[in-house]
Amino acid sequence: MAQPRYRHIIWDWNGTLLDDFDYCIGVMNGLLARRSLPLLDRARYHAVFDFPVRDYYARLGFDFTRDSFEQLSVEFITAYDANRLTCPLHAGAADLLGAVQDAGVTQSILSAYRHETLIQIVDHFGLLPRFIRLTGLDNIFAHSKAELGRAWIEELALPREDVLLIGDTLHDLEVAQAIGINCVLVAAGHHPTHRLCARHGHVVENLAALRAEGFLLRS
Repeated sequence: MAQPRYRHIIWDWNGTLLDDFDYCIGVMNGLLARRSLPLLDRARYHAVFDFPVRDYYARLGFDFTRDSFEQLSVEFITAYDANRLTCPLHAGAADLLGAVQDAGVTQSILSAYRHETLIQIVDHFGLLPRFIRLTGLDNIFAHSKAELGRAWIEELALPREDVLLIGDTLHDLEVAQAIGINCVLVAAGHHPTHRLCARHGHVVENLAALRAEGFLLRS
């Protein structure tokens, strides 16, 4: 019987459990095309996407004297939300969440997504029973999750070594380091393998590898 390595798993949502990589490229290309700016492909997106999101927008060439970051954020989120439910989960996500829960490990989500919308989309996939807490931001501007993470880890009241954060970006690694817990990065989302591996030693290519390599459960 599989034995858990951790008592609690904190998951990122977008890019880690939800496969919205290509969808985000398409939405952003809509904003870029309306301003005659160079469009994104997968390689360029992986090269320039980062947190804070404001800096990412600047690298794409947006002129904040013409369109404020706040206006651009509203435009992006409005377009993203229009068809967000067309995004699938990553392969094996639902089964993995079920296996972790069955092993007696509690789980939560810590996301830069808006809190209310996060609840709605997790519910859309029937996953609410898998989590003891969903934590998203209270605005659409995707600033750091670190403060939310600190508050949550204090409320959990578990030893730091018993909690693991799983994400798909270097920001997730920074959040884990800020709150003093271990982290595994999955290179199937918004940051590519080479960027993740340059900063962290625990990187897997997909959720299946996360399970097969024993980061969550011991065989």
